[in-house]
Amino acid sequence: MRYWNSVWKMGGILLLAYVIVRGFGTPLQPGLVEANPSRLKPGLADLELKAVGQPFAEENAPIEGHQLILKSDQDLIATNLTRISPHSVQASVVIPDLLPSPALDAFLFTPSSGTLFLGNAFFVEGAGTGPVPQAFAATPPAEVDPNLGFSFPYQPNIIESIRNLLWHVPMWFAMFFVMGIGFVASLMQLRTDKADWDHRSEAAVRTGLVFGILGLITGSLWARWTWGAWWVSDPQLNGALVTVLLYTGYLLLRAAMGEDERVGRITAVYNVFAFVMLVILLMVLPRYTESLHPGKDGNPGFNSYDLDNSLRAVFYPAVIGWGALCYWMYTLRLRMNRLEYRLLNE
Repeated sequence: MRYWNSVWKMGGILLLAYVIVRGFGTPLQPGLVEANPSRLKPGLADLELKAVGQPFAEENAPIEGHQLILKSDQDLIATNLTRISPHSVQASVVIPDLLPSPALDAFLFTPSSGTLFLGNAFFVEGAGTGPVPQAFAATPPAEVDPNLGFSFPYQPNIIESIRNLLWHVPMWFAMFFVMGIGFVASLMQLRTDKADWDHRSEAAVRTGLVFGILGLITGSLWARWTWGAWWVSDPQLNGALVTVLLYTGYLLLRAAMGEDERVGRITAVYNVFAFVMLVILLMVLPRYTESLHPGKDGNPGFNSYDLDNSLRAVFYPAVIGWGALCYWMYTLRLRMNRLEYRLLNE
């Protein structure tokens, strides 16, 4: 038994070390982030698009093979590339007097990185409404399948903060896991009235709260980056906060009851109620209300494009690693509870 305990603990540590190295060391796939100037008028204009992530071209790369096309509704507008660098492209374009839509999307076709896209990159003022004249039309090149190596997918809204997926989400998974242990322990406590089940439920709640608070902190940091505020009125965020407060109330109830012999059964009832509320607040209600979180109320989650094989290769070990660490902390707290009980009752 001791051998297997050492194996899974060492395995958890190695997984977390792998997640930290891969999480911070893996490059991001290239993506367009900025267009200058963002507002244009009909006529000749000079453009610049900037990118982040892996370089999509070599330094002083030849322009041949690269193509920038602007899209107005369904019509394509040709441009003339003037300079290519690893993270930017410059071009000149003649904006026609007629456009189907004043908003222009940008498509940068590259031979090594595939197609880079920036929606609503430019807005044209003063153009009439109508189809793009044939003289300005462009023909897109054939799509290429880029070989970007081991890299994380580029997402316009979260960009580099996609790495937080390896911390924020597994921490909540770990909290769910250990709170589930506490839920089962409380049910057994109510059934058998044995002190050891009470020790298990207390250890689970105390450990789960640590990961719940870490989940709130990492979520708040992510919200600041992607939504522009440390906290927003979102059902998922509010439900997470209420859940942490509910379980904090569990510990306060235990502290208030002191050595009362009823503490085990009363807190067990409270813990069952808290776990049911956790499921409702974090898994049920957000799916039926408007939410900024992915996968809620039609807001797509991390699908096959977002969570690609490279990200899966780090995300799944992160879930197992954080879960193993959480369970290890739970076992340590449980040993402390048992030792304290023996010292007080022997």
